[in-house]
Amino acid sequence: MKQSLQLKLGQQLTMTPQLQQAIRLLQLSTLDLQQEIQQALDSNPLLEVAEDEFDADVEVDNTTRLERTREQAGESLLESLEGKNTESQSLAEDWQPGSLPEELPVDTQWEDLMPTSSAPAGNGEDSFDSDYDSRNNATESLQDLLRWQLNLTRLSDTDRVIALALIDATDSNGRLQSSVEDIHQALTPELDIDLDEVVAVLHCLQQFEPAGVCTRDLQECLLVQLQQKPANTPYLEQARLMINRHMAQLGSGDYKQIMRRMRLTEDQLKAVLDLIRSLDPNPGENVGDDATEYVVPDVFVSKRNGRWVVELNPDIAPRLRINESYASLIKRADSSADNTFLKDNLQEARWFLKSLYSRNETLMKVASKIVEHQRNFLEYGEEAMKPLVLHDIANAVEMHESTISRVTTRKYMHTPRGIFELKYFFSSHVGTTAGGEASSTAIKALIRKLVAAENPRKPLSDNKIANLLEEQGLQVARRTVAKYREMLLIPPSNERKRLV
Repeated sequence: MKQSLQLKLGQQLTMTPQLQQAIRLLQLSTLDLQQEIQQALDSNPLLEVAEDEFDADVEVDNTTRLERTREQAGESLLESLEGKNTESQSLAEDWQPGSLPEELPVDTQWEDLMPTSSAPAGNGEDSFDSDYDSRNNATESLQDLLRWQLNLTRLSDTDRVIALALIDATDSNGRLQSSVEDIHQALTPELDIDLDEVVAVLHCLQQFEPAGVCTRDLQECLLVQLQQKPANTPYLEQARLMINRHMAQLGSGDYKQIMRRMRLTEDQLKAVLDLIRSLDPNPGENVGDDATEYVVPDVFVSKRNGRWVVELNPDIAPRLRINESYASLIKRADSSADNTFLKDNLQEARWFLKSLYSRNETLMKVASKIVEHQRNFLEYGEEAMKPLVLHDIANAVEMHESTISRVTTRKYMHTPRGIFELKYFFSSHVGTTAGGEASSTAIKALIRKLVAAENPRKPLSDNKIANLLEEQGLQVARRTVAKYREMLLIPPSNERKRLV
């Protein structure tokens, strides 16, 4: 192979470390940004939090402050000495030489014998907070609740092993995921039991709280809950019969056939259905809820003097500045290791502050343009939402669409109508009969409004909803209505049919 030299022309995009840091900070959420700022403060000694009491424009007489501090310190010292003397006297009065026994148990500790006032007193607020956190951080699952109730139940060792196997096979909704036959087959090599014994233990677990747990299907779950109702509950027997024999018709909403077979009037059928709707199809869903995740808004929007004002949340990030004491130690001509370390950290601190400023400035520009474009939404609600895409905001702020996508991801805006992610204000458009455009968010709001106002006896079909929207000047196909209805978690018309 012959070696040779060649010249080539080409274009290449090179991202500097400063640009990479700015892009990374731009796409971070509020919580991630706070964590990134804390890491920068811990790793860079040239960065510090700007406290109000240390601002340069606040001038305080140091001599007066020192004298005031000395006076306060002297008064607090006298008070503490007097308090200690009083406490020592009370301890001396409570203490008697013969109060300590000659022989003590092996596991006795010194704190158990001294008076309670001699123990070191901690901060009451801190102890309360720590106790509150320890009691509320651990979430109890459904399996833990069932095992706790099992410990209060008298069962043999064999039945307890069967019960634990059944509890382990129960999911978080309270439904049994394995069949009784499979559980019996899995326990047979260790225990000499029959299938009836497993069923008997299952019926015992089905009496635990919440009602309806450890059931094999929806029908059994509802029947177990009805069994725990008082015997004098109105229409209890009719509800049991309906679930036992007419579960398929009940699921499909064929109420006429149910009325004919059970010989019920319309009022009686409505009362039976109200009793069934009061039952919980997923009894374990409310046990062991996940920890609440709070959303911190990045931008606040409010109306002042007839104008919508956009402001950044001042609490999302602390005010940072460069430590002037360390920066003054840097010498230009010095190339020692310490001086190089300070120079590098000073440069990183400046880049970090510039990246934070660029992030806030970009977020402010994008949020202001969104509010300017969606002013009707803030005034009148979802039905007045205008169609908006990333390209529109990118042209308005003269940035790339990828930058707008990073800014609007996991960033939230606090408005008088609630807290919304910035992505919420972007939506596709649908043509109107007048030649204009309508936002898909506005169409979803109209569909939700039409469904809420429909007659429960004759719910609106997707075709009927499309016709009603066309009368309002919106050209929406039936399949588009069906897609939006599914996105809104609205069931079809046959499942929405109800009796008045």
